[in-house]
Amino acid sequence: MNNKKNSNIKYIRFFWFLTGGLLFSVILLIILTSFGLLGDMPTFEELENPKSSLATEVYSADGVLLGKYYFENRSESSFNEIPTSLKNALIATEDIRFYDHSGIDYWGTVGGIVSTLLGDKRGASTISQQLALNLFSSREKNPLKRMTQKLQEWIIAVKLERRYTKEEIINLYFNTVAFSDNSYGIKSASRTYFSKDPDSLKVEEAAMLVGMLKGSTIYNPRRNPKKSMERRNTVLNQMEKYGFITKSELDSAKKYPIKLNYQSPDHNEGVATYFREHLRQDMMKWCKENKKSSGDFYNLYKDGLKVYTTINYKMQVHAEAAVQKHMAELQKQFYDSYKGSAPWGKDNKFISDAMKQCDRYIRMRQQDISVDSIIKSFHTPQAMTVFSYSGEIDTVMTPFDSIKYYKYFLHTGFMVSNSQTGEILSWVGGINHRYFKYDHVNIRAKRQVGSTIKPILYATAIENGYSPCFEVPNVKVVFENFNNWSPDNSDNKYGGIYTLFKGLALSANCISAYLMKQIGPEPMIDMAHRLGIESKMDPYPSLCLGVPDISVYEMVGAYGAFANKGIYNKPFYVQRITDNHGNVLKEFSTKRVEAMNEGVAYTMVQMLENVVNAGTAQRLRGKYGITGSVGGKTGTTQNNTDGWFMSITPQLTGGVWVGGDDRIIRFRSIFYGQGASMALPTWGYFLKSVYADKSLGISTDAIFEVPTSETRIETDCSKYKELKEGKKNVIFGDQYNH
Repeated sequence: MNNKKNSNIKYIRFFWFLTGGLLFSVILLIILTSFGLLGDMPTFEELENPKSSLATEVYSADGVLLGKYYFENRSESSFNEIPTSLKNALIATEDIRFYDHSGIDYWGTVGGIVSTLLGDKRGASTISQQLALNLFSSREKNPLKRMTQKLQEWIIAVKLERRYTKEEIINLYFNTVAFSDNSYGIKSASRTYFSKDPDSLKVEEAAMLVGMLKGSTIYNPRRNPKKSMERRNTVLNQMEKYGFITKSELDSAKKYPIKLNYQSPDHNEGVATYFREHLRQDMMKWCKENKKSSGDFYNLYKDGLKVYTTINYKMQVHAEAAVQKHMAELQKQFYDSYKGSAPWGKDNKFISDAMKQCDRYIRMRQQDISVDSIIKSFHTPQAMTVFSYSGEIDTVMTPFDSIKYYKYFLHTGFMVSNSQTGEILSWVGGINHRYFKYDHVNIRAKRQVGSTIKPILYATAIENGYSPCFEVPNVKVVFENFNNWSPDNSDNKYGGIYTLFKGLALSANCISAYLMKQIGPEPMIDMAHRLGIESKMDPYPSLCLGVPDISVYEMVGAYGAFANKGIYNKPFYVQRITDNHGNVLKEFSTKRVEAMNEGVAYTMVQMLENVVNAGTAQRLRGKYGITGSVGGKTGTTQNNTDGWFMSITPQLTGGVWVGGDDRIIRFRSIFYGQGASMALPTWGYFLKSVYADKSLGISTDAIFEVPTSETRIETDCSKYKELKEGKKNVIFGDQYNH
């Protein structure tokens, strides 16, 4: 009997010893984990201010998100931006006792263990525990390490519950969770899949996003729409089960198909792709030159900056549509003009030279691959996807033939600014950023400007006392000091007397040559510099025909001064930069210069209007039906290589360039190869759509303001003629001295 009693005491002692040992071990394990001895634990400061990389966001002037720069496409949302439907969907699916526990759901944990033992891998982590994992760890794959990590999650979850309110924990969770398609946080995901902010989500959309948390790839609505739909409906069922929605609301929501409005975070897609890349380069430089309060330089990809630009979203959309419409039409004309031949002729040396400049060729040479092997690889057919105006084409061709294919394409640069302020409203650097990276708008992209330079010459003449009514014989002019250089008119027509009005309207080279010989190149170069043109301009007579290479950016700035009473505003595109809390870090203004007096500027406005009404740009009125006050100037370079059109309205200034990447790529004839055909239509399509969009406030009723009598130059040629004939004893000013 005593032996039995002693045996029971022995077992009881062993039980309590084992229980106490286990309890002591658990307590010790918790203490060791809390102090970080079993792995790094967050500090108090880290719990108070959990950090994650935030994407820099770029906004249009009218408040539309244009794009982001990021390592992780993450945007933070505030608690009031998260709708009740999202919170309820999360709680119903992930943690129904969220408001009842303090970070660890013990009943849920027990249930999770039992489910696991029964073969059902149902998770038991609370929202707080999932947040702990999102904030401070990546999920361990090793079972033992995962057990330690789980204990860390429990401790961190309890600490989070002590530091934050339940609402703040939900907010932090939604800001840190990862979705597919490089979208991190609910705001980024909402914008990616539905092109809206979270507070605008419908209940079925909220349920779909919450459903993706179980497996962001397998339940991706683009890749697996059927599974995404099933998972969404499971979330909706859970919401109805726990009383967050009614049965009728459930039935109604489940009837809706998943309707995405997908906006890829890819930098090659979306609106203003060329502009965003140009801005990215500028912002990288800005970040390297500016420090945070901590003393560290700003990081474009991690610090969540917000960049507010001058780009008008609607106008940018209209500009891109105009470019696509015209360039598709023009490309067909270009193909048709070369049927059975190529712009570079029968000799493939041009393509062979282009092949040697390809990144692929250069990389292969750097790997010491023989030239013969490289050439063989370039002539081996392979599957590839190529650009077309009808959409991407999956095809099979040799890389050598793909070079030929792409060399055929014409390219463009199109920029529009506010005539009064210099704010850049739209920027289209090319036809497709995914396939053609080079930006034809930025100041480093320079091409011969042709006759679009002539208004600068004419403005110089007007400033030096010439009247727009001054008459010049339409005959060849010889520059004896420059090897007897004598430019021809493009139409080879001569004779008669032209006023300066008519000379500019018809773009007669003989009239420009006459003015150049009278004035000289230096005054014209000085005028160009005052108009913001920084490109090199050699002081030769050929300057009057537009031989310098100048950018679209510079030309738009220069023409803007004509529309702005002679005041040059350097085009600019950033209004301000703020941090992720909205604190302004930098505000931007622009350079303003009085390039010419108001009278000279208004005279040039009238002369440019005459080009549209009675000159080389008449099709803007006829074919494209543009009404209202508008002036412009066409430009065509030698052998139809470059086509230009510059234009002004009282509210907008625009510039269009069209040409090949290589100057050998050009139209065979001037019928299609002139600025009026190559470039003007883009402006015509753009103005037509902008005038039709009444929300933009761009009106055909707007007029150029007439200057005061003190600065106004008389442009009535009948009065000029009377004065020259001595019929009136009236002095109008120096403009009649010539």
